[in-house]
Amino acid sequence: MDFEDTLWTVLGAGLVLLMLVDVFRTLLYPHGSGPVGRTIIRGFWLVSRKLRGRGSFIAAPLAMAAVIGAWAGLAAIGWALLYLPHLTDGFVYGPGIPLRADFAEALYISLVTLSTVGFGDIVAIHPLLRLVVAFQAVTGFGLLTATVTWILQTYPALNRRRALAHQLTLFREAAGPAGVSALDPRHAAGLLESMAANVASVSIDLLAFHETYYFREVEQRGSLPATVAYAQDLATQARLSESPELQFAGRMLHAALDGLAEVLRGKFGHAGATSSDVFDSYELHHRHRRPENPSPK
Repeated sequence: MDFEDTLWTVLGAGLVLLMLVDVFRTLLYPHGSGPVGRTIIRGFWLVSRKLRGRGSFIAAPLAMAAVIGAWAGLAAIGWALLYLPHLTDGFVYGPGIPLRADFAEALYISLVTLSTVGFGDIVAIHPLLRLVVAFQAVTGFGLLTATVTWILQTYPALNRRRALAHQLTLFREAAGPAGVSALDPRHAAGLLESMAANVASVSIDLLAFHETYYFREVEQRGSLPATVAYAQDLATQARLSESPELQFAGRMLHAALDGLAEVLRGKFGHAGATSSDVFDSYELHHRHRRPENPSPK
């Protein structure tokens, strides 16, 4: 194998390894995200922030589709580069199939193998190459399963976040300006403890499924960035109450909100010395409020 063939082999192996690492870090690593997926999603996020209207709210689903396409592209091109040095001696061609040794032919073999279609018109004959082809077919099936799993695990996390936002909205509408003082202290304490648990769940979701952060909500009722400040108001009211149960619930909710703010600050770069500052930045970034002093840009 000459230098050029070695170069294609090393480059192809690198692309396949990059795809595998990215999928692993995105789906299996508890609090991580792959470099490829993270870059693509953040790129779509930055572009969507410059958009106006409802179009910006589909940026996150499009970003996820782009990440899946990138995974498939890395796999297809990587394996094609591994096959390229072995064309045409490493394969047997069916009747009427022209012998070609270019990248297009290698990419065709890679796509057919990755999709597990298996037309059988071009078959590997070298023992080691046959193992490589079989491993790519297994990888292709695993990639399909991984993408379906990624999509299915994203939307339950989004629903939990929306449910918390709706809970806060309904509480505000039902309690009115009186807030927690409009309820029996024990009843209010139970509701606030439930909110604290839901806030903690959202914090865990943002750590485990970072892509859910980039989904924007059209309606403010279902938007946590637009309603989380009210949760802080409830926690403060409860802590100032004379009821021990309500004070404890307020401290729980306050601690859960501080944990959420820490996630937003540490993982998504929201600046702020206090949790309130972080939540203001969170709300601003998701377009449910405007800056008080907008820049000339």
